[in-house]
Formats: sequence, structure tokens, C-alpha cells
Amino acid sequence: MAGLKGLKKQRRVQLILAAFVLLIAATALVGYAMKDGINFFRSPSQVVSDPPRAGEVFRIGGLVEKGSLVRGQGETITFGVTDTNTTVPVRFTGVLPDLFAEGAGMVGTGSMEGGTFVATEILAKHDENYMPKEVVDALKAQGVYVEPAK
Repeated sequence: MAGLKGLKKQRRVQLILAAFVLLIAATALVGYAMKDGINFFRSPSQVVSDPPRAGEVFRIGGLVEKGSLVRGQGETITFGVTDTNTTVPVRFTGVLPDLFAEGAGMVGTGSMEGGTFVATEILAKHDENYMPKEVVDALKAQGVYVEPAK
């Protein structure tokens, strides 16, 4: 009987170790899968004051600067995104959302090339009162956010 008890204890220790190894492997796989999926948000002022690493994918948000929208050859569009203190030039090739307009809130995903943010995706407001939460927070931090009239 003594040998049976020792065998059960050994089996239990092996199962706990196997579960621990599986947990570590699962955590590593989730971390690896998410490494490109985590995009940090920055306002234009943050991009200028603390530039991102070369090739780092992040999200930038603010207001589309009035008078800055230029449609180029084909589907390439350039414009400035501002938090009213700093403006960052943006280049995007593709189809803009229908509600994209100068003076409206937007969030773009992409990376910096030189001094220009090259966007791979542009999101725009949903209606006349909507502005992405990150943009509102950044504008509030700058002290320039005005609550929309209801």
C-alpha cells in the first residue's frame, strides 16, 4: 500500500507540472499573437514631444485640420491631424470613410515615415456629436475640448 500512495503523489506532481507548462505555453502564444495587435494611442502633441520608434505601429487621433485636405493622384490623400496645439501631416492611400471631413474627429492607425504619419486605416466620427474617446481625452488634457451642444 505504501508504494501506491507514493505513486499517486508522484502522478499528482506530474499533472501539476504539466498544467504549469501548458499555462506558460498558452501565455507565450497569446503574447506573441498580440504583439502586433496592441496599438498605442497618441495625440499629435505626444507624437512630436515623444517620437515613436522607427516602424512602430500606433494610433493617432485628433481633428482634421481645416484647409489641409489635399487629394493627390489616385486614392492618395494628405491632411493634417491636430489637437489644436500641434499638427502632424498624414498620408493615406485608400478610400476614406463617408463621414471624414475637415474639422471632424478621426483616429488613424499607421506609422511615422520621416515627419509624416502614413496611415493604413482611418476611422471617422459616427454622427455630428461623436468623437473618439481618446481624442476627447487628449483635447481635455490640452484644455481645448468644448462639449458639443445637444
